[in-house]
Amino acid sequence: MRIPVYDVTGQRVSEAELRDDIFAVPINEAVMHQALVRQLANARLGTHKTKTRGEVSGGGRKPWRQKGTGRARQGSTRAPHWRGGGTVFGPQPRSYRQKMPRKMRRLALKSALSVKAAEGQIRVLDALEMPEPKTKAMEALLDNLNIDATALILLPERNTNVEKSANNLPYARTLRAHYLNVRDLLSYDYLVMPLAALEVIETILG
Repeated sequence: MRIPVYDVTGQRVSEAELRDDIFAVPINEAVMHQALVRQLANARLGTHKTKTRGEVSGGGRKPWRQKGTGRARQGSTRAPHWRGGGTVFGPQPRSYRQKMPRKMRRLALKSALSVKAAEGQIRVLDALEMPEPKTKAMEALLDNLNIDATALILLPERNTNVEKSANNLPYARTLRAHYLNVRDLLSYDYLVMPLAALEVIETILG
């Protein structure tokens, strides 16, 4: 698959070849869904905690004697049915981490990239450099590329000027190509990347 390459002004300068084994694979929605659920689950801290009746303070004394009061027998004011008592089967700290084979993770990424390529939502630049951080410059760049929706900007390496230029745009986000993931690919409509970032993706997934 061949795709046009643009400069920062939106002018077409050349063409790039997208590898079919990365950008034109059969789309596997089930694997993409599993990869997304795994990523969201792994991001959970799992620090939720409720106290059982043994952990709630107080309640060491029997409220009243066993017999003769006309009331039901009670052993502690921290029993679950008492106000201020413990919680039964409440959430406890645990790990939500899920495992997924590397081949399946890569297949999910390839499927997501293939969806972008099939829908014409990939924009490749010959280079992406900015002399200074400027939000208007980034906004003009996206307008020149005819991007009318959200955009994920991939960078081959850290670029402070480009990252700061996109920080104030609510519809754009920068991400280094090494950290490409299914959640970000599915969360943003367009994928913008320079040729150097494309080479990084092909090195990782090729």
